[in-house]
Amino acid sequence: MKTLSIYALALTMMLGQAQAQTKTKKESGMKTQGTEHYTFKLSDKVTRQKVNFKNRYGITLTGDLYLPKDKKGPLPALAISGPFGAVKEQSSGLYANQMAERGFAALAFDPSYTGESGGEPRNVASPDINTEDFSAAIDFLGIQKNIDRNKIGIIGICGWAGFALNATAVDKRVKAVATTSMYDMSRVNARGYFDSTTPEQRTKALEQLGEQRWKDAEAGFPAIGPTGLANITADAPQFVKEYAAYYRTDRGFHPRSINSNGSWTLTNAVSFMNMPLLTYIKEISPRPVLLIAGEKAHSRYFSEDAYKAAEEPKELIIIPNAVHVNLYDKLDVIPFDKLEKFFDEHLVNNASANKGSN
Repeated sequence: MKTLSIYALALTMMLGQAQAQTKTKKESGMKTQGTEHYTFKLSDKVTRQKVNFKNRYGITLTGDLYLPKDKKGPLPALAISGPFGAVKEQSSGLYANQMAERGFAALAFDPSYTGESGGEPRNVASPDINTEDFSAAIDFLGIQKNIDRNKIGIIGICGWAGFALNATAVDKRVKAVATTSMYDMSRVNARGYFDSTTPEQRTKALEQLGEQRWKDAEAGFPAIGPTGLANITADAPQFVKEYAAYYRTDRGFHPRSINSNGSWTLTNAVSFMNMPLLTYIKEISPRPVLLIAGEKAHSRYFSEDAYKAAEEPKELIIIPNAVHVNLYDKLDVIPFDKLEKFFDEHLVNNASANKGSN
């Protein structure tokens, strides 16, 4: 595998293609904020309600709260987000819909600076603020009268899996965490795919990011490139084609999704370059960790390495023949029965969780 060329392409997509014509902040804002479109069908066993809550930085987050119709509570609950660059109407909402069918209150939310959530400028990410977004979701869930605040867990998908693990490490209110198709966004930005970036390449990337910051400062707004997945060439890596097959087709397209219809700011990688997300992963223990990855996923090694770094109790599940994006929406591939069993064991039926403080 040509790891350098794959990394270069992926980083270019993350940065929004720095050589392309950029847009103003006003132009880059989504024009379809009121669009009600979901990439999956709402279960007839579930209700969905739009909710708003603030994080510690005062940013208003928007989410959808899914509740089982046949249970009144107090319910075990899950905060769900991801993938990186997606919105709640895509994978996280699908997961919430499925978990609500299984008896959980499930909150799928848009991260800060994306989707229907607040924050300016748009289309930026932060290892700190996005970790905080999960804790803000825990805040919200824990003050709902129909939710048991001692039975709250997290599901993180793709790049949000790293934030989920980081949030669980620091937020002891989270009783269990599961991830699917995990990405460690700090590692892939700082070191490239398969850690292939040389010190010289890293220095060059940082120099380019610094130059772009001066351009943004002169312009008065951060530059954003064209849609990264809009024009995939025949020789693009297979996993990039798989991303496009989800985000750029009826299967997974949503107008507010950065990966479907936009791009990150050109300097988005800056905050990830020296902020390792999984530094304190061992501190999740004794709370359980479940990591799920596809056998043929290009990202599989992130889950495997996180599993090695975490303390018991922990579990790693490799889904046969699955690629990264299969765990976004393929109901016959995503092991929802396993997720239900995991959270039943560690939230619903866990005596130690039930003894948590209010």
